[in-house]
Amino acid sequence: MLTWMRVLWPSFLVAGIAGTVFFTFFDPMDLSLFGERIALSRMAVYSLGFFMLWIFAAASSGLTCFLQRSADDLNRCPLEGAERPAGCPKREEPDERTEA
Repeated sequence: MLTWMRVLWPSFLVAGIAGTVFFTFFDPMDLSLFGERIALSRMAVYSLGFFMLWIFAAASSGLTCFLQRSADDLNRCPLEGAERPAGCPKREEPDERTEA
């Protein structure tokens, strides 16, 4: 849950700022898509623009979190030493003296 918040909150702030800057310079009624004017209300274009910017910013933040993982995080075995399969170099063999 904490990772999601680390991705979504900064991307929300960036999308808000980017949307404000973008729509300061461009009127939603003047925008066109594939040569056709967008047949939506201003509020719909503002909303869609904000959510598209949020998706792009969240993808960027998510990629950063994905790429910052350490080698230990990537190579860690999820099994404890005694539960690892036979032949694993890090397998811990149970000590017969302590079981008796």
